[in-house]
Amino acid sequence: MPSALPGLLLAGRISVETAQRLKIASDVAGREHTGADSQLAARTIFVGDVHGCAAELQDLLNAVGLTSSDRVVLVGDLVARGPDTRGVLRLVRELKASTVRGNHEERMIAAHAARKGGASGPRLGSSHTELLQVLDDEDWAQLEALPLHLDLPEHGIRVVHAGVVPGVAWEAQDPWMVTHIRSIAADGSPTEKWGRSWAEVYRDTPHIVFGHNAQSLPQLHPNATGIDTACVYGGNLTALVLPADTAPPPVLDRPAVLVCVPARQRYKDYGRTLPGH
Repeated sequence: MPSALPGLLLAGRISVETAQRLKIASDVAGREHTGADSQLAARTIFVGDVHGCAAELQDLLNAVGLTSSDRVVLVGDLVARGPDTRGVLRLVRELKASTVRGNHEERMIAAHAARKGGASGPRLGSSHTELLQVLDDEDWAQLEALPLHLDLPEHGIRVVHAGVVPGVAWEAQDPWMVTHIRSIAADGSPTEKWGRSWAEVYRDTPHIVFGHNAQSLPQLHPNATGIDTACVYGGNLTALVLPADTAPPPVLDRPAVLVCVPARQRYKDYGRTLPGH
């Protein structure tokens, strides 16, 4: 099973020193795939924003040596911008993977509902407009069933798409912020704009695994892990791989449970330098 490390170095996304520190390799995060699935302990594989990159999702699952005993959990934004949203949705169904709702799923669901009701709906880009035409009933049912969060108490983890407002109980969280937040402004207010990450100041439990805020490297904080590493923008697709009943390790040890594979190409221009470069 090939390591993801050479692909990252060839893609020029991180330095040799950083790659060595992260130890991004499939045999570090899990174990070699032998085919004897029944003899392997179950893992949970948390996957970052896929955005229609079906081939890279399959590459990542191959890199971690996915077995029938593993559980796959995605942080949302399965759809749009990349080349094969329907392929992603089909693969997620086949895997019986769990997924939370991202802001792009929200936009598509709102547009679909508006179209059925004869309303104008949200403004859509070309990728979203095309999806509105091609998704079938099974695809729409899949998107509409996505929850805002998933709790995995066996790992001490809550999965959301974008994040949470630190210091606010879950029951009081604004659902829009859960799918859009990026930072905490100077006045202490949450915002979807770029700035100081909410995860830097989050000191609560459970541990939050999130995506949304594309970076060139995973975001590692004491109580939160961000795994959107900008695959659709030519970056990488990242997984956090945890053995059964295991919490995320401390920040300095956490790179050992990360696996990344490079995007096969840049499908969408990010429009600015990716944070973390």
